[in-house]
Amino acid sequence: MKTLVVKKSHLFVSALTFVSCFFMQLPVHASPFGQGLFGADAPFGSLTSLAISLGGNVSMSLTQAGSDFSGSSSHVITVTSNDVVGYRLYAYCNSSTDMTNGSHTIAASANGSPSSLAMNTWGYNTDSSSNYLGMLTTPSLIKDANGPYTSGDNTTVKYGVLADITKGSGDYTVGVVYTAAAKNL
Repeated sequence: MKTLVVKKSHLFVSALTFVSCFFMQLPVHASPFGQGLFGADAPFGSLTSLAISLGGNVSMSLTQAGSDFSGSSSHVITVTSNDVVGYRLYAYCNSSTDMTNGSHTIAASANGSPSSLAMNTWGYNTDSSSNYLGMLTTPSLIKDANGPYTSGDNTTVKYGVLADITKGSGDYTVGVVYTAAAKNL
């Protein structure tokens, strides 16, 4: 019969090896090959943040030119994000695109591309020109921005209106919703 002799030094080395293997394991996280941006403001694999700030309500006074009334005004929307890919900014009217004042309305422009406003319509643009797009009840992309904006990225949205003398006087209002969404890789 053979006997097994265990020395104290063997027990010490075995215990040290066990402790080293068990307690000194470091977690490993992997991402799919070729994905991710390295060396950017937000460390790879960390959570990103996205915030939107509205520069206040837009108010405009209309100027008369003959029997026509026109005006424009703008505000600034600021998106702050450390998302390294960027964000998209959308705008839309929640239910109706008509500006209303009691029973009087001014419809959103039918312009699908930037153009002058038709009579008794309103619109918006992001280039501060005199050409406008019509607002929709579904989200419309108004800015596609690349990269992180940890100090904020400003977008100026200008609104314009053209109405004739048949429209009733007073305040016309419409609600516009802005949404910012982080881009996916």
